[in-house]
Parts: sequence; C-alpha cells; structure tokens
Amino acid sequence: MTSKERAALRAQANTLEPLFQLGKGGMSDALIKQTDDALRARELIKLKVLLESTPITPRQAADELAAATGADVVQVIGGVIVLYRYSPELHGEKKPEQKKRPATKKEAKKQGYKVHFVRKTKRVSKEK
Repeated sequence: MTSKERAALRAQANTLEPLFQLGKGGMSDALIKQTDDALRARELIKLKVLLESTPITPRQAADELAAATGADVVQVIGGVIVLYRYSPELHGEKKPEQKKRPATKKEAKKQGYKVHFVRKTKRVSKEK
C-alpha cells in the first residue's frame, strides 16, 4: 500500500465510529471473527483499544488482527486502530455461480444428466 493510498484511507476513516472495543479479555477468536466479517462487509473499519485494561499495546493488537484477518494496518493512534482489506463483493465482483439443477426431466437430458425414474405409489386409507 502506497503512502497516498494510506493517506486517503486515513481521511475516510476520520469520520468512522469504532465498531469494536478491545478490553481486558485481550484478543479472542470471537473478536477476530467479528473483525473479519466487518472487513468483508465494509473494507475499512475502526477499533477502539481500552488502554487501561488491555494486556497488550494497540500496535500489538493491530498487528495480530491484521495477520489473522489478512488486512492492512492503516494507522494506530493512541487507542484507535484503523484496518483495511479489499472486498471483491463490495465492488460487484461476484462469486462463480453454481450450476442450478434442472427443473424438468427434459432439461436434465439436454444438460447431460442421467435421468432415473422412480415409481411413485399413493397410499390411500379410508376410515370407517
């Protein structure tokens, strides 16, 4: 990431509110998963580190979160961490579509599926 890109991201993050707080529990799997989900949905997030109660420094927390989520550390100032990770879903890049199953036997034969016929039986019971 170039310094100009980092500066632009810092400018965008200036108006963001922190999404998560890192407190006395330190780094947990739940925090890493939530951070990963937030990066997928937003790309640029801000986190708050409670300096009085956290066992690790904000820089250590930022480096650990970035390594665990594959993100870039944009900035660490005081107890505030800004992370960025490119999300292809936000830019209109779709996942490869899975082939849909055919709705009819005729469509199945056209697409090259083997069609198996299953005998259907109806069971009717009458009450007396």
